[in-house]
Amino acid sequence: MAMNYVIEKEKPDFEVRTDLALEERESFPGDGGEISGVSLREWQEEASQVKLTEVKILDEQGEKAMGKPKGTYLTLEADQLAQKDEDYHEKVSEELARQLQRLIGCMDNGKACLENRRILVVGLGNPSVTPDALGPKAVGHLQVTRHLEQQYGEGFCRERGLPVLSGIVPGVMAQTGMETAEILKGVIGETKPELLIVIDALAARSIRRLGTTIQLTDTGIHPGSGVGNHRHSLTRESLGVPVVAVGVPTVVGAAAIVHDTVNAMIGTLAASMSTKGMGDFMQEMSPDEQYDLIRELLEPEFGNLYVTPPNIDELIGNLSFTISEGIHKAVFP
Repeated sequence: MAMNYVIEKEKPDFEVRTDLALEERESFPGDGGEISGVSLREWQEEASQVKLTEVKILDEQGEKAMGKPKGTYLTLEADQLAQKDEDYHEKVSEELARQLQRLIGCMDNGKACLENRRILVVGLGNPSVTPDALGPKAVGHLQVTRHLEQQYGEGFCRERGLPVLSGIVPGVMAQTGMETAEILKGVIGETKPELLIVIDALAARSIRRLGTTIQLTDTGIHPGSGVGNHRHSLTRESLGVPVVAVGVPTVVGAAAIVHDTVNAMIGTLAASMSTKGMGDFMQEMSPDEQYDLIRELLEPEFGNLYVTPPNIDELIGNLSFTISEGIHKAVFP
């Protein structure tokens, strides 16, 4: 279904950290809210059993309401993605490839073909920190081809319909002393890619989306995005090359978990006659007041705490391979 939201509503003042445009859209009242400058389309792919949601931020009003830059945010939701099921992961990688081609085709005015393209894949994150290692591990699975041009001549890939594919893991500032954007500007200047695909681990608002959701966007990476909280933007404007970002949420803020738990508890208290008074009292608190109370209780004890699933090693291993396969299927003939 396709909808254009034209009624503007106020967004709550408090902010539970999320990198997913889908969750920002869900944070508005009602069935996702009526948001000026934002369009929404949802559908289910029968072949892959993947639910897709496309959120398009159309103008400055949409940017202000959503707190994200103008562009397309495409979310693939696959509940079984957290399971070790090779057949299912294969279907998801095929769907990811189709959506990557479609998104890049939209950026290129309908030119969806990625063969013969010079593509640089960037794995953001710290490979030593498991929830942040998605990008580096995905790049490690890539079948790169740029070196073949160096070996066999500049026309080698073009004659065979292959992309000129290269990959880099720039590390984090604590390891290199350099901003990721600084490193990439140097690499782009030398290798002259026509497109960047940036892979990153994200933060979600909901536990159920950890390891089961993939977000694609043509807006690149912005400060505050990702587990590593990148300080400089990685966008077409800053790097001079189109940037597609692929992200999977691997962590959720502890305050967000408690906030959801408190909401469930309030409903339970209000439903019971013996605790109805307490439930009603807490319901009278605004969402701002509830969230502020939770943060005041949590942060002195735990700081800005993020939570990740206990099987995060297996999740990152499976997801990194699925993403790399999706890129392969999108760019190789």
